Amino acid sequence: MKYFVTVVGSQADYDAMAGKPSPASPAWSGEDITAMFAFMSELNEELAASGELLDAQGFGPPSEARFVTGAPGREPAVTDRPYADTEVVTAGYWLLECSGLDRVTEIAARITQCPVPAGSPEYPVVIRPVGEAPSA
Repeated sequence: MKYFVTVVGSQADYDAMAGKPSPASPAWSGEDITAMFAFMSELNEELAASGELLDAQGFGPPSEARFVTGAPGREPAVTDRPYADTEVVTAGYWLLECSGLDRVTEIAARITQCPVPAGSPEYPVVIRPVGEAPSA
């Protein structure tokens, strides 16, 4: 079974990782960044070795996002950053092929243990099964 596993963050979190703290997110040090990347690299290497990792990527900050809204017969509207800086968005994902929900939940629980600076916001790790198209 395939699963889409996501982590979220806000613009304030991306700013904090760049050394700019806010009341919502403390500044990250170089050591904090190194620890996070080491944790993620080790996790991804293990998932690749087990054959469960299909893809994994982190996203750029929300400040670099573009949103396109439209409907049939209407001109699409293109906007930058329609949400407040504290609005959480998907920060990264894993596409995994696991034996079932219990296994992917084990992986998600491990992701929650990624090192972050004290006082950082706690966000859920979201698991979504990747469904098959309905048969005709």
